[in-house]
Amino acid sequence: MILVHRLRGEPVYVNADLIESVESTPDTLLTLLDGRQLLVDEAPEAVVERFTTFRARLLAVAEELRVGARAPGAAPLTLVSDPEG
Repeated sequence: MILVHRLRGEPVYVNADLIESVESTPDTLLTLLDGRQLLVDEAPEAVVERFTTFRARLLAVAEELRVGARAPGAAPLTLVSDPEG
């Protein structure tokens, strides 16, 4: 899950795996796999960065499970939140 904010500022957690596209219309529009759309306050680049960070953490945890130990410097799996606040 990644944290984004609706245009009025309300936080909403989105299943990152369900995001089909992110576009600037000029507001940022997330289109989900089921066709639902969500306007968010974050820039498209910020949404993509949060998704990338989320996915990287999942891969790091999968590797930890595979080798049986946490790699040096690897962060534990956590919620990707707003990096500015």
